[in-house]
Amino acid sequence: MSAQVQSKRISVPQIRARKGGEPIVCLTCYHAHTARLLDEHVDLMLVGDSLGMVIHGLETTLGVTMEMMILHGQAVMRGAKKALVVVDMPFGSYEESPQLAFKNAARILAETGCQAVKLEGGVAMAETVAYLTSRGIPVMGHIGLTPQRIQIFGGFKTQGRTEAEWPAIEADAKAIAEAGAFALTLEGMAEPLAAKITKEITIPTIGIGASPLCDGQILVMEDMLGLNPTPPKFVRQYAEMGADIEAAVKAYAADVRARTFPGKENVYPMKKAG
Repeated sequence: MSAQVQSKRISVPQIRARKGGEPIVCLTCYHAHTARLLDEHVDLMLVGDSLGMVIHGLETTLGVTMEMMILHGQAVMRGAKKALVVVDMPFGSYEESPQLAFKNAARILAETGCQAVKLEGGVAMAETVAYLTSRGIPVMGHIGLTPQRIQIFGGFKTQGRTEAEWPAIEADAKAIAEAGAFALTLEGMAEPLAAKITKEITIPTIGIGASPLCDGQILVMEDMLGLNPTPPKFVRQYAEMGADIEAAVKAYAADVRARTFPGKENVYPMKKAG
């Protein structure tokens, strides 16, 4: 990557400095062509392990591999020239030890060229976050509803709906911030708790199903474009591309069956002799 391209890209310190300022615009991204479309409008692209469900049809994110994350991370980096790109660490790639986390995080950065990794967990992962950041690997945290732990939660359940749950979640937020993360995703969290955490910690919070008072917001791109027929409650759909794609395919199929496609304008004539 050229020095010119590097100098134009939003940096980790720039995102961290947005605490309390202009909201940080984030979306997930998994492809080079959509990265090009997003690049002028977002501050941060997350190559999320949600790609297992969105792209590969898995029921959860638990089956996502390092190879999948690296492949999609490489694709996004080919299309993104301005936005900060963060790649999720998949389930099983960091929980065992800080040393294993470093090995896998370093591989992600080296093989994709991304600027940071994201991992899930609070107090239990603070040591790992500190280990990574002290060795030059920027980390974005993720607490609240953590999809890699849905077996413990018993499904995708909103966190912090009762005040009795708040102290543990607040402790998670503070531990990850103090460990050196540059930003923290708050997912599936009661709005008053997300707002409180945003005030309490010194790094930007990125909400998804959290609070409008978070320092930024993120959605799965396919959800906000209307490609998911059953999006979560927290999603606002800005397009109905699922219906548009189906209508386009239906029209194409009808033209093929009627032999009206390809037309004369879609085929190549013979060259005239001489």
